Amino acid sequence: MRLFIAIELPKEVKDYLFSIKDNFNKDLAKINWVAKSKIHLTLKFLGNVDDKIIPKINEKLKEIKFDAFELELDDFGAFPTENYIRVLWVGVKNFNKVIELQQDVEEKIRNYFEKDKEFSAHITIGRVKTIKDKNEFKNTFKEIKIKKLKFKVNSFSLIKSVLSRAGPTYKTIEKFVSN
Repeated sequence: MRLFIAIELPKEVKDYLFSIKDNFNKDLAKINWVAKSKIHLTLKFLGNVDDKIIPKINEKLKEIKFDAFELELDDFGAFPTENYIRVLWVGVKNFNKVIELQQDVEEKIRNYFEKDKEFSAHITIGRVKTIKDKNEFKNTFKEIKIKKLKFKVNSFSLIKSVLSRAGPTYKTIEKFVSN
């Protein structure tokens, strides 16, 4: 089973993040936008996991104790660089709380998964396939100013991802709530 651990976002944040695509001319680039219902902040991608260890993962994740915290949308960015754009994302302010939670997740499941080499608190909103006019695309990219929406994080989830030609389907297996 293909799994990941993520912070699910409130509807109004997903609505706003999904609307960012409207800033880009459809003829400017081929971008696979993340479906509104699937926008999230990944804490750890687990990949294909043997069904037998899922209950053990759940038990370990239930041990994580954290207080609810507030995040705020921040800058618009790209991976790997602004000169070679493949992923469009939105960052968050107060990301230290996300990093603490991510490190707790890493620690609890370290016996089952390798530790991520590098973690970046971000929300992926699109994957760039091709760019027709690089300069115009970069200009559009640089003009986007992100609304500083604030939202409360009081849980994280273990999510199953099933891939298909129509795109991934997500199902929350377990939700882990703050103290």
